Amino acid sequence: MSNFALFLYEIKKMNQNNSGFLASIPTVTKNLIIINVLFWVASLVLPRIGIDLVSLLGLHFPGVSDFYFFQFITYMFMHDPHSFGHIFFNMFAVFMFGRVLESVWGPKRFLLFYIVTGIGAAVVQEIVWLFSIQAFASEHQISLLQLIAQDPSLNFLVTIGASGAVFGILLAFGMLFPNVPLYIMFIPVPIKAKYFVIGYGVIELFLGVSNFSGDSVAHFAHLGGMLFGYFMILYWKKKDRKNGGYRY
Repeated sequence: MSNFALFLYEIKKMNQNNSGFLASIPTVTKNLIIINVLFWVASLVLPRIGIDLVSLLGLHFPGVSDFYFFQFITYMFMHDPHSFGHIFFNMFAVFMFGRVLESVWGPKRFLLFYIVTGIGAAVVQEIVWLFSIQAFASEHQISLLQLIAQDPSLNFLVTIGASGAVFGILLAFGMLFPNVPLYIMFIPVPIKAKYFVIGYGVIELFLGVSNFSGDSVAHFAHLGGMLFGYFMILYWKKKDRKNGGYRY
């Protein structure tokens, strides 16, 4: 069965085996969306009683007072409380592409992929911060540890959002179903998934390297999600071929 035929089969199977909109969404995909929405609502409500959930659960740079190791996971469930679009577009991507991947891979593999790509995006973001902060410290002729200890403004470096995992999902979809046509807003012709993923990756790399003033998007974190996702799929591909499992 070709990848495109497999894609159509999975969509048909989801529609046949379930009735109702919510029932048509696989368990992990549905729960990820629900958890993200609940955390977003909490980030709107809790500041009224003095709890800054974004600061607590968002990803900070190691060594600053607001950093905790659990943020490598919790940050991916947080979204900008002042932007509905941030959570909407991320969760829309999880719904559109995640449910297909979960139907093909199964819930355990899909959840593992989501978490690992999200953590991978966080690791890459920390590395990018490290180089930036080290460059600043060298410019001012102080050590990195001294800068971290003396500059409380480093606490304001925070990354939130499921985008790293979402970009991992996009990459996986493009690798599993490279020839599936995707219809992009404002583009009148369909684009094959593989070209969409490649194009998106190139744009993110360009924006990350360019570092335009006022751009607060963690572009390298997005690329980190794609990078970790790529190596996970390569590993699974090699493993599954030996075991006669999934086709890629």
